[in-house]
Formats: sequence, C-alpha cells, structure tokens
Amino acid sequence: MDATTHDTRIRITAAAAEAVRQSIQDEKMAPDTYLRVGVKGGGCSGLSYVLSFEPERQEGDVVIEQNGVRLLLDAKSEGVLRGTELDYTSGLNGKGFVFNNPNASGTCGCGQSFSV
Repeated sequence: MDATTHDTRIRITAAAAEAVRQSIQDEKMAPDTYLRVGVKGGGCSGLSYVLSFEPERQEGDVVIEQNGVRLLLDAKSEGVLRGTELDYTSGLNGKGFVFNNPNASGTCGCGQSFSV
C-alpha cells in the first residue's frame, strides 16, 4: 500500500459496490475504472455530493479499495467525507446511492446536499 492508498476514510457497502460494478459493466467501461466520490459547493445546504467514473487517478488523489471497487477522493473531499458510508438502496421511494455522513450538521430533504 503506498502513501496515497487508504482503507478507512470512507466505506462502501456491498450493495453500493455491486451497483458500481453493474454500472461499469452496463456502460462497457474498463473493469478497473475508478468511482470518484467527492463534494462541491452548491445545493440548498451548501455542499453537494459528486459521483463520477474515471479511467485514471489524478495527482493527489486518495485511493480506497473496498468490496472490489476502487474509489478516488481529492484532498478537499477526503476531510469532509471522513467516516462516511456510501450505500445503495432500492425501494418504494426510488433507488440510488445514499451518503451516511457523520460530519454533516444538516441536510436538505433530498439528501444530496449537506452542511458541515
């Protein structure tokens, strides 16, 4: 494990990992594609979660490998997302990724925006 590889910053559940692997397969991306997890300014609570697929890491990225998925976090997002669990749900209220972030002091109704 090199200095930029961590396994305790953010946790991805088995359900979320399966959804990521399925999306990579459905979109015919390379099996070693990364999932970038981050935050950006915006949304009704001040910060919004960002998910995107990336073919390679950028300088300064933190790499986390869990449940067969490689996550990328930039340095800014790493601090805000420390201890966060990325889950995936499907049910009567819809399906999608859910962030369980212990650092969020407030969230909006949709759960995609938060404040710290």
